[in-house]
Amino acid sequence: MKIAVVGGGPGGLYFAALMKQLDPAHEVTVWERNAASDTFGFGVVFSDETLGGIGNADTVIADYMSRRFARWSDIDIHFRGEMHTVGGQGFAAMSRKELLELLQRRCIELGVDVRFSTMAPDVEQLSADYDLVLAADGLNSAIRARFADSFKPSLDPRVSKYMWLGTDQVFEAFKFFVKETDAGTMQIHGYPYSDEGSTFIVETHEDVWRAAGFDETEHEVFAPGVSDEKAVAKITAIFADELAGHEVLTNNSKWINFTTVRNQNWRHENIVLLGDAAHTAHFSIGSGTKLAMEDALALAACLHEQGTVEAALEAYETERRPVVESTQRAAQASMEWFENIGQYKDQDPVQFCFNLLTRSRRITYDNLKLRDTGFAQKVDTDFARLSGSPEVAPAMFQPYRIGQLELVNRVVVSPMDMYSAVDGVPGDFHLVHLGSKAMGGAGLVMTEMVCVSDIGRITPGCTGLYNDEQATAWKRITDYVHANSNAKIGAQIGHSGRKGSTRLMWEGIDEPLETGNWEVLSPSAIPYGEGCHVPAEITRAQMDEVREQFVAAARRADAAGFDLLELHAAHGYLLSSFLSPLSNRRTDEYGGSLENRLRYPLEVLDAVRAAWPAHKPVGARISATDWVEGGNTEDDALAIAQAFIDHGIDSIDVSSGQIVRDERPAFGRSYQTPFADKIRNQVAAAAGVAVIAVGAISSYDDVNSILLAGRADLVALGRTHLYNPQWTLQAAAEQDYAGAGASWPLPFKAGRRKPPSARTDAVRPRLSLLKEEQIDEQVHLRWTPAKDASTEDLVPSV
Repeated sequence: MKIAVVGGGPGGLYFAALMKQLDPAHEVTVWERNAASDTFGFGVVFSDETLGGIGNADTVIADYMSRRFARWSDIDIHFRGEMHTVGGQGFAAMSRKELLELLQRRCIELGVDVRFSTMAPDVEQLSADYDLVLAADGLNSAIRARFADSFKPSLDPRVSKYMWLGTDQVFEAFKFFVKETDAGTMQIHGYPYSDEGSTFIVETHEDVWRAAGFDETEHEVFAPGVSDEKAVAKITAIFADELAGHEVLTNNSKWINFTTVRNQNWRHENIVLLGDAAHTAHFSIGSGTKLAMEDALALAACLHEQGTVEAALEAYETERRPVVESTQRAAQASMEWFENIGQYKDQDPVQFCFNLLTRSRRITYDNLKLRDTGFAQKVDTDFARLSGSPEVAPAMFQPYRIGQLELVNRVVVSPMDMYSAVDGVPGDFHLVHLGSKAMGGAGLVMTEMVCVSDIGRITPGCTGLYNDEQATAWKRITDYVHANSNAKIGAQIGHSGRKGSTRLMWEGIDEPLETGNWEVLSPSAIPYGEGCHVPAEITRAQMDEVREQFVAAARRADAAGFDLLELHAAHGYLLSSFLSPLSNRRTDEYGGSLENRLRYPLEVLDAVRAAWPAHKPVGARISATDWVEGGNTEDDALAIAQAFIDHGIDSIDVSSGQIVRDERPAFGRSYQTPFADKIRNQVAAAAGVAVIAVGAISSYDDVNSILLAGRADLVALGRTHLYNPQWTLQAAAEQDYAGAGASWPLPFKAGRRKPPSARTDAVRPRLSLLKEEQIDEQVHLRWTPAKDASTEDLVPSV
């Protein structure tokens, strides 16, 4: 093959070396506009997984790299005057300059034509003259821009500022310095890369950056290679204690906003994107160099394995895209966590450390426990102290109180519509459904949305609390729950609004009834989506009527024995549709600004709160984002939550979306938890209001991780409890927990020990003289280079 590589960074050079190694007959030419000696940045970090791949692909490069690595396993987190160390992580880093030198040398050894200080020819000419053109031209890829119609790039510049620096202080571990300054929270990401220095990245939200006066040089244009020395001087002063007399080193160091790059397609004819040209992932989760070299390895392998360039490029994208997208999801979560780090400034230091470590959701409590058992035990002990509990136990089994309501644990059965009532009356199905979940160990069991009127139902199968027959049927269920479990039971009440008069879920969710339709109401005469009912705009008189229906339902819920009441102000139902600008286009005092859109839901809340007993808590479920441009955002959700808190709410159940049919949710594991996290740590915790996290949470490990990090106070699971009504008790058995937080009904007690399922569960004889705990020091590896280590240059520069 004849191959053109545009960009002489690590990804382009590594790909060139691999292709020549696979077949010396390949003609590979690399164009790099910078000189061979030019490099920006300091150290680059690799995972053990990536290093294994490099070792398998090219032992020469792997050997070069291994002789230059700084290796360590510890993370030191400095926060609020304390340092906590977590081991068992596994890092390897080296100088970016040395990495480039060894890759340059390897390419020349193998016969690659590397042209430094040379602009590449026009890409269309390259495409005509070469079998393959590799666009490894970085974040600001000119080739990607040239064929934007094919690649369909998405560039997302973020709100935080960062500067890539170095220091002659040699850190022993990965360092997070989180510092509260007069301007706000700033942080340092630091790690060693040799026996002579460390990477030192300063990052802060743009608001803090401006408050600190760093915008003094905002409009200065720095020549390539020139650093922002004024900013560096300020950074040196702010982090003087952390630097401990050491110098800050610069290399083209200036303030940058991180940009997340995504492309719908990575290839155009025989041109393919690699590394930062194709995708970026925030530096807090790993290095772009790592991703680029992994890309190079996969692309070279696919070209070698496939019969045509077209097939190879398709195989490359098919293989790499899921890996990259997974990394980008984790990086997005990590990046957003650091963007919002100021909301955690008052957290307990141990909880903060756990929160930081689990920010991307790739590390969980159980994973951390495998890495560093001692620190995991510290997290458990600290959470028990924060909970006021004398018992150190899994977080999910620590008790919690919503207002004056005591819960034995922090697991909630999420409200789930069952569409199985007749004329709004719950029957035996609901008794078994909710009774089994309560006996299954959850601390709080929530009903489906119980409708406040017949025309407030979603479907003909929805339950209600708009007559006494329904209230009597509900009392049968609450009596059963109270008599047969330690669970509390809450009623979620709501009005379907424009999403009413539809078929049962399994007959066509959100599809209008074929017969028997009833009038549907909404703030404005806008349908939920194409093919849905056009609602009537609710009048002031109807608003009064519906408010009183909520009040009557609340009184019946109290008489029926419910312990908690939750207003459904989410998912596009009536109260939710008042909150969203997508469904509320009113021109009176109930439309327009968010303050106006809140007016009616707050009227209903005030009326319900007055009718509901003061000693019983009232909660609300909200949609934290509409997932559509022009709809409510998570910042609007903060204002909504604060308004509900100001009006006496005791708990906030944080969901999202379902406001309009054409929403585009970012589905994924625990994908709604960041919304709960933001509401809890910015407005709810200070007011003593409980926050409930929901959304694609299915493992007890994730539940514990969310609680231990302080992202929520309670966790609600829906489909998980449909899969296994005894999920909470099973989680207790699998964690070897036996205590007040998991009460087994007496007839079920024989099942509280996990039954053996195979020979692998059998009790094994002891065959070791020493227990593993006696060699736990292996968990903690620090980078402590020998003072007399040879400084001989193993890889001469090109």
